[in-house]
Amino acid sequence: MSKFKKKKGGGLAPINTASLPDIVFMLLFFFMVATVMREDTLKIKNALPVADQIEKLDKKNPVSYIYMGKPSENYLKYGTEARIQLNDDFASVSDVAAFIAAERAALREELIPFLTVSLKVDRKANMGIVGDVKQELRKVNALKINYTTGTGDVSTNME
Repeated sequence: MSKFKKKKGGGLAPINTASLPDIVFMLLFFFMVATVMREDTLKIKNALPVADQIEKLDKKNPVSYIYMGKPSENYLKYGTEARIQLNDDFASVSDVAAFIAAERAALREELIPFLTVSLKVDRKANMGIVGDVKQELRKVNALKINYTTGTGDVSTNME
């Protein structure tokens, strides 16, 4: 009789899963770093117009967003007229100056002259509200304005 027995029917070798947790945590870390969260919750309809001449904004400069349009279906209790949204709240035209002052206060001093105000205006919005916002921006000397479109950005400088 022999001391060693011969295995019958070879079968497949088991899969080594020792490195599986490392791979899962590496993917989790990648998606946590690469994912960009939306900054503002839109309360207005915002179908942006299409532009034929666009200019990309420099990502290094600080940008503040002002949204304008009719309230979305979840916020119809605020009416059907075009509204202004600053950050996550509805606002009036008179609140724009305080918004710009708060945005400037949050910046480092050397970045304040480079602050760009980006207007995200619904294509069906009344242009009267846009004119009123632009007048308020002139009063607080926020003259770098950007009109965001569906295909890119169109920049103007009111200086």
